[in-house]
Amino acid sequence: MKFMKLGSKPDSFQTDGDHIRHVATELATDIVVNVGDVKFYCHKFPLLSKSARLQKLVATSNDENGDELHIQDIPGGPGAFEICAKFCYGMTVTLNAYNVVAARCAAEYLEMYETVEKGNLIYKIDVFLNSSIFRSWKDSITVLQSTKSLLRWSEELKVVSRSLDSIASKASIDTSMVEWSYTYNRKKLPSENGNSPQWNGVRKQQTVPKDWWVEDLCELRIDLYKRVITTIKTKGRVSGDVIGEALNAYTMRRLPGFSKGMIPNNDIVKYRSLVETIVWLLPAEKGTVSCSFLLRLLRAAILLDCGETERNELMRRISQQLPEATVTDLLIRAPAEEATIYDVDIVHNLVASFMTHISRTDPVKKEFLESTRSPKFGPDASKVLVAKLIDGYLAEIARDPNLPVSNFVNLAEIVSSVSRPCHDGLYRGIDMYLKEHPGISKSERKRICRLMDCKKLSAEACMHAVQNERLPLRVVVQVLFFEQARATTSSGSSTPDLPGSIRALLPGGSHGSSRSTTTNTEEDWDSVPTAEDIKALKGELTTLRLSGETNRNGTAKTDIERVAVSRMKGLAMSKIFSKLKSSKERNGEISSSDTSESPEETKSTPSVSRKHSLS
Repeated sequence: MKFMKLGSKPDSFQTDGDHIRHVATELATDIVVNVGDVKFYCHKFPLLSKSARLQKLVATSNDENGDELHIQDIPGGPGAFEICAKFCYGMTVTLNAYNVVAARCAAEYLEMYETVEKGNLIYKIDVFLNSSIFRSWKDSITVLQSTKSLLRWSEELKVVSRSLDSIASKASIDTSMVEWSYTYNRKKLPSENGNSPQWNGVRKQQTVPKDWWVEDLCELRIDLYKRVITTIKTKGRVSGDVIGEALNAYTMRRLPGFSKGMIPNNDIVKYRSLVETIVWLLPAEKGTVSCSFLLRLLRAAILLDCGETERNELMRRISQQLPEATVTDLLIRAPAEEATIYDVDIVHNLVASFMTHISRTDPVKKEFLESTRSPKFGPDASKVLVAKLIDGYLAEIARDPNLPVSNFVNLAEIVSSVSRPCHDGLYRGIDMYLKEHPGISKSERKRICRLMDCKKLSAEACMHAVQNERLPLRVVVQVLFFEQARATTSSGSSTPDLPGSIRALLPGGSHGSSRSTTTNTEEDWDSVPTAEDIKALKGELTTLRLSGETNRNGTAKTDIERVAVSRMKGLAMSKIFSKLKSSKERNGEISSSDTSESPEETKSTPSVSRKHSLS
């Protein structure tokens, strides 16, 4: 820290209690200056020789009270006046970054100009500020902090503006010109203090990071911090990424619990102002702050009841960076008055805004943006990422016992048009919802399962689905059929023909000839399978897996053998379906029109195409 000593005489000011200051000299004092609740017993000549204001006060005072002056509004109070008084006496005074602003304001109040006496206090302080304080990074920050109680005077004397310019200029210079000094807020790395095992005794020149100044500014109050960041941005030499890192660091430091999604319930007005200011300071460039940081800001803005403008701005920014988010980021708690655990509507709006934004993106620009991503993603990589994100989010919110079916389905349907290669994530969400909501109706169960495309389930997911007693029988049959189709395709044979009543259950299949047959089939196959049904289907899946494993083990098969295996699978499948239907006939669940239906009749009657799964 820089400092300046003024005067050479020893300090002869003495204290008598908390409210008396006097100069200990052989010459009796002849003036009393009341500053606040403190009385200063001094001599007129040294004070009046350097202060034009005191000259005026003595000249205009009554004869009776000519030896006693009252100064109640001097900036800096008794402490600042004492510095000025000691300077008048020529006593040693030490100025530093902590007291120089108060001394400068008090000197201005006392009118200690060069016109009164050469080399007066105002001149000396200004020289100290320009030659030392504003050339020091830390001293400039300290001076800016010290203007809190003297803001009006500091503004008029341009101390604030000069401090801001000094800080912004230093933060904007090339890092190669920075002599980085460690702050109280950052610990040295092992390689920087010689404790690294690779250290060979030769200290290497450390590279100064671009955000070297970020932690130091976290000590500023939000109003001054806003002005500093604004001045830095005005300089135009600091990238948006560094500005974003600075805002992130400041928010983490000044908003307790921010990183954990918790906001203190004390001093709501203070923290609300902080969040709104951070939103206002966000760089205009996309991607300068992480989506995770933006979502935490949104969570804080909701909890602190920030303005609609700030929340809308956050929603807009988040929707543009949604592919970067994680499921944890999206788990925003619903308001206390809501029955649900999480605020699904906010996520719904974010995804809808993202889909709208991505559809409006210029094709040339879109192609360029996608080309900058990892090569493992296709042209619609961002959409696929968001679809997978929502699949994971659905699996989390499905645990909420109060989550309505409509909320679950509506959110899933927003990304249903996105063709992702695998629906395992969506299946986990559907399965979790069915597990936590066993009392939903058949139509609701069917509506949820329609979100999933059974053809896009992995082998592991298919194995789980076929054994899943929570899924409608229709879905279990579809999974088993597509697993069989996959196995037969890999063996080089064609998919076997299935009865018409079974094909009606598959996407694009046709139903029976009579209206009653269609209705009863819908009711039968949308029901939850029994343990006997599951056992039969598990046996068929085991047969398919064993056959698939034989093929993968490299056992050679002739074309005739492959065709034979395919036909045997088809017969096994038909037998299972027949057993299932016979079981339902015995229970009186299938009408006479169903039992009399044959595959030939089904083929010869007009059909109505129905789709039971969505991509």
